[in-house]
Amino acid sequence: MISPRKPRPTWKQLLDKHAPVQLPAAYDALTAKLIERAGFSAYQIGGFALAGARHGLPDIDLTRFAEQSAGVRDIMAACSLPVLVDCDDGYGDVKNVTYTVQHYEAMGVAAIFLEDQVAPKRCGHMAGKRVVPAEVMVEKIKAAAAARSDRENLFIVARTDAREPEGLDAALRRGESYLKAGADGIYVEAPKSEKDLQQIGKVFKGVPQMTNMFEGDNETPWLTPKELHKLGFSMILYPTTLLFRVVRALERALEDLKQGKQAPKDERVGLTEYEKIVGLERWALIEKRFGDSKDRQ
Repeated sequence: MISPRKPRPTWKQLLDKHAPVQLPAAYDALTAKLIERAGFSAYQIGGFALAGARHGLPDIDLTRFAEQSAGVRDIMAACSLPVLVDCDDGYGDVKNVTYTVQHYEAMGVAAIFLEDQVAPKRCGHMAGKRVVPAEVMVEKIKAAAAARSDRENLFIVARTDAREPEGLDAALRRGESYLKAGADGIYVEAPKSEKDLQQIGKVFKGVPQMTNMFEGDNETPWLTPKELHKLGFSMILYPTTLLFRVVRALERALEDLKQGKQAPKDERVGLTEYEKIVGLERWALIEKRFGDSKDRQ
């Protein structure tokens, strides 16, 4: 017998049990399987990694809801862990936010985050960001909260990108207004120092808070999960870690191929291990149990 998947916990249950929740970014179904296999309690699907891996594009708003949701659907189908999905700016006005929330809730997404950038938005660690008036984002949060059918089933995080264009104090005020509008958690993007992180954690003490550890050229300091949790953060995104390492590994593999070299055994998986990762045994059981009788003769 093939056991059915266990029901995914709600995001609140996850935070109660596993905080701080580390959220590596899955950019395809295989990555999501590996995250689950590695023992993580949840994962994220971020716009940066999805645009890059699925479309070969930078995170500058070249893909929208249709492209992103198709990727989310494929990734979720391969992984039983609860997932947080990057919803960018909601892909438009309050109508689009409503549609996005209802669509993702129906798909079984456990949590989402919405940001307050002006379209076309860009990666939160890129220069030149602009933000909409706070009252515009407040209405989007209200629309998102009203759109979900059950507050327990979909956790809404409000992200503000105001740290760069307006300063930290303005970003903190925006966060407070977004929480009042109905957001369940807050995410102040791109803090520039550990002092920023300390201040954010202090202002929103007791509120579910999210931050990211962006590997690459950026100003946000790298802290351990324990250090971040001590500051008040219960959700930690790792939006680039897996993608950047895989890109470098692919470059090295391609260079080896050009020279006719075989990969060292410690830098690749074998066929048997790969078959375990993608679940060949499960499909073999189905084939054995339900295969055509002629195939068994």
